[in-house]
Amino acid sequence: MKPIWIVDDDQSIRFVLEKALLREDMPTRSFTNTREVLAALEAANEDESQAPQVLVSDIRMPGGSGLELLDKIKLKHPGLPVIIMTAFSDLDSAVSAFQGGAFEYLPKPFDLPRAVELIRRAVDESQREEVAEERMAAAPEMLGQAPAMQDVFRAIGRLSQSNVTVLITGESGSGKELVARALHKHSPRTNGPFVAINTAAIPKDLLESELFGHERGAFTGAQTMRRGRFEQADGGTLFLDEIGDMPFDLQTRLLRVLSDGHFYRVGGHNAVKANVRVIAATHQDLEQRVKQGSFREDLFHRLNVIRLRLPALRERREDVYSLTRHFLQQSAKQLGVDPKRISDAALAQLSTFNFPGNVRQLENICHWLTVMAPAQLIEPKDLPPEVTAVASVEGAASNHHPHAASPEASVPSVAVEHEPSAEVPASQPAQPAPAVGEPVQDSSRNAEAWEIGLEHEAQALLAAGRHDVWDALSRRFESRLILTALASTRGRRIEAAQKLGIGRNTITRKIQELGIE
Repeated sequence: MKPIWIVDDDQSIRFVLEKALLREDMPTRSFTNTREVLAALEAANEDESQAPQVLVSDIRMPGGSGLELLDKIKLKHPGLPVIIMTAFSDLDSAVSAFQGGAFEYLPKPFDLPRAVELIRRAVDESQREEVAEERMAAAPEMLGQAPAMQDVFRAIGRLSQSNVTVLITGESGSGKELVARALHKHSPRTNGPFVAINTAAIPKDLLESELFGHERGAFTGAQTMRRGRFEQADGGTLFLDEIGDMPFDLQTRLLRVLSDGHFYRVGGHNAVKANVRVIAATHQDLEQRVKQGSFREDLFHRLNVIRLRLPALRERREDVYSLTRHFLQQSAKQLGVDPKRISDAALAQLSTFNFPGNVRQLENICHWLTVMAPAQLIEPKDLPPEVTAVASVEGAASNHHPHAASPEASVPSVAVEHEPSAEVPASQPAQPAPAVGEPVQDSSRNAEAWEIGLEHEAQALLAAGRHDVWDALSRRFESRLILTALASTRGRRIEAAQKLGIGRNTITRKIQELGIE
């Protein structure tokens, strides 16, 4: 395990944390100021084993603050968890730490066991990120044999030497960010940064600062100058996800940046220039939003240079087979277990499901099967309730209507246009499946099955020797609740909080803690 770096000019704080972490078999390395840390990070670039697993920093030190250090680290080491130590009453510092991308902040004076627990959580998060990066490096970028996906792959190939703006459309969960990453990787900007931001997931009053950065003192909590996503993506690609939900006044600022590449940080007076390729994505009908007056027409035409439509999973059912096997392999590696196999009968039943959540839903189902299926071979009876319930309804309907067409009878194809502001031919949507969220008749039996499944999952993690079972399951449970609520409200946090019965501040804090995009 790589060391935990502790940065504090107070020797007693360093000593206490070092001893507590060493008792937990976590190696440490201590620094007294930010200059030493930055020099050590430069040296660690040559030897990865010397790099930190987690960095814990005081907020006020001679020679530079912890927030300034956080800002510099996030530019070059965005995956490194940073914990900021700060005075309990210093709310502005806590807000700035979270806005700067801190993993968590630790109020002083702190409870030592709580501090160690927090650092262990950060270590687990860091190790998960490392595993995910290794898996992404080893796995193929995208899978798809369906003609619709082959069209997408050909479009990515044709755009490989271009810096042109691209608008990706498609339903939620269909893999728009994967396409954006592929466009970046196979472009002349591949050595530059790829920066992604979901414009629907960030509150309106913070989105401007996220995009364009802010100067020190621009607003309460802005204790240091912060570079926005446009500056972070300089020389590379900026992916603006869910662009259709961007507030109207920010659309004007975005249009100006796309026109000449210049912008001002919040509270700034000097123009900043960034050389950025913009790729935007949305699940919404932008032409309709233009007609409704909620999206600027000139911005739409600026973004709509080349439009790439990503097909829904129900439009490429033949890919369910290869994707399922791929995700089962991924889930097994993530959980450290042997990969499960799936029978042809189970695959056939799975391929008839309409997947309202698209590829993301299939990935979640495979993760669920890895944990919940009782045997190494997955049979139709092992499939999750949302699949088996829909299959039962469709089976009854087909018995009542013996001449009903098969789901594959009218699979639409994808169209990719390469002319400016080109219109993609509309596809005939597949018939929607019954809503997954509809109550099933025997709710008590489903509740019992869910409880048994949770018990089995806990047993599997305990048997694997994990020591963070409570935290791992709690985080997944909370993440799933919040993501489901946000999906039902199209990303509106306040409405999602009301549906969940929690406060607005609580859902914002949880989104930050759980790292939800």
